[in-house]
Amino acid sequence: MKVEITRAVLEQIRALCVTDGNEVCGLLLGAGRRIDAILPAANVASEPARHFELDPATLIAAHRAARAGGPAVIGHYHSHPSGVAAPSPTDAACAMPDGTLWLIVAGDDMRAWITGAGEDGAVRFTEAMLDAR
Repeated sequence: MKVEITRAVLEQIRALCVTDGNEVCGLLLGAGRRIDAILPAANVASEPARHFELDPATLIAAHRAARAGGPAVIGHYHSHPSGVAAPSPTDAACAMPDGTLWLIVAGDDMRAWITGAGEDGAVRFTEAMLDAR
C-alpha cells in the first residue's frame, strides 16, 4: 500500500519533530491515502517524553472543520525521539483497528503505518510506502 505526501509536508513534520525532546504529535489531513496538510497539536500526555496524547480540543476542531467541508482527518503523526519509527507497545495499546494512518518519526527515519484488526483481535500495523512527490 502507498501513501502520498508532498515533500513540503514531509519536511514540515520533520522540522517540528527535531526541535523538541518530547514526543511531538499532530493530525494528518487529506483524502484516502493522500496527505495534503498537517495540523500540529499539543502533546497533553502526563509523560510527553515517553508518550503522546493529542490535545482533544485540536482533534475535535479538526473533525468539526471536516464536517463543514474542510479536509478529512486521515490519521496522525508523532515522534519517537529516542526510539525507532515503528509502533511501540504503547502505540498498539492505544490504537484502534480502523484503518487510520500513523506516521512515526525517529531521527531521520519516517515511516507510515496503517492500523487493522489482527487475528487475535489486537491491533495490527501494516507498513505503507511513503510516496513523496
